[in-house]
Amino acid sequence: MTKLLLRALAGETLPTPPIWMMRQAGRYLPEYMATRAQAGDFLSLCYNPDLATEVTLQPIRRFGFDAAILFADILLVPQALGADLWFVQGEGPRLSTISDKTGLEALKPVEAIHDTLSPIYETVRRLAGALPQETTLIGFAGAPWTVATYMIAGRGTPDQAPAHALKRDEPLIFDALIERLTEATIAYLSAQIDSGAEVVKLFDSWAGSLEGDDFDRYSLTPMRQIITSLKSTHPSVPIIAFPRGGGDRYAEAHAATGADCIALDQSVDADWAAAHVQINGCVQGNLAPEHMVTGGDALVSETRRIARAFSGGPHIFNLGHGITPDADPENVALMIETLRSG
Repeated sequence: MTKLLLRALAGETLPTPPIWMMRQAGRYLPEYMATRAQAGDFLSLCYNPDLATEVTLQPIRRFGFDAAILFADILLVPQALGADLWFVQGEGPRLSTISDKTGLEALKPVEAIHDTLSPIYETVRRLAGALPQETTLIGFAGAPWTVATYMIAGRGTPDQAPAHALKRDEPLIFDALIERLTEATIAYLSAQIDSGAEVVKLFDSWAGSLEGDDFDRYSLTPMRQIITSLKSTHPSVPIIAFPRGGGDRYAEAHAATGADCIALDQSVDADWAAAHVQINGCVQGNLAPEHMVTGGDALVSETRRIARAFSGGPHIFNLGHGITPDADPENVALMIETLRSG
């Protein structure tokens, strides 16, 4: 029998949608924290196939999700291109910055990324053999705009202002960086697929800070280029695109990117999305992650409301963004029980 997630991605309307969560392997789980402590630090965990496989499997064992997503990080690609990358406890990632031609020219060629990323491919291979036969394996990468914002600022920023400034003041450098990241992302995701990923997802977490033509040029267009290339070499592999913060632009995202499924954040109404996005293909989302913290009747009612809104077409149940470290695993179990009990 074809896996539930693959059936939804192929356009099938299912009586109960498949379910997984963004960041489902993470800090809200005590078993994850134990494994991370064993690794020593976050990057060591990402690059250790034994431990990365273990943390990817943990939420599958605990909750029985319909998909597992590779445990890695979107900033491994810039690291593989030659950027310095480290994580500050309690604050997040830090990178060496690119702000001029010298920084751009110092990046490694795309062909060189596989040397650094080979442990990630090994994790994919191990997961492909270790997951239950009904569980789909999802690979992923950050979309070029989002990854570029970190490379330019050297860290996460509230409004991505450094990237917007470089885009405005040095458009040739900015465009060249986006092009390099587009090529690297194609190579990275293709290698994940060759290693056993059955689906891949593009996370454009900061797409919502782009306006007007910039949204098309720097979010939708690079994703379309990546998807077109991957489809040419791996035509049977479904692709999920997540232009987070897209608002009413979600309505055109299937056609604009060529993705098989569009992931929705929690800012758009499910009934609107059913009428304007789901009519074009599978959708994923859009439960607010806060419900994994607060739980209770609101979680139950919102889970049922979203499932009902999308019941007329292909849908993958998920959050509108990643689960947060303060989430209660009991609330995750309640969400799954609510969805699968009808």
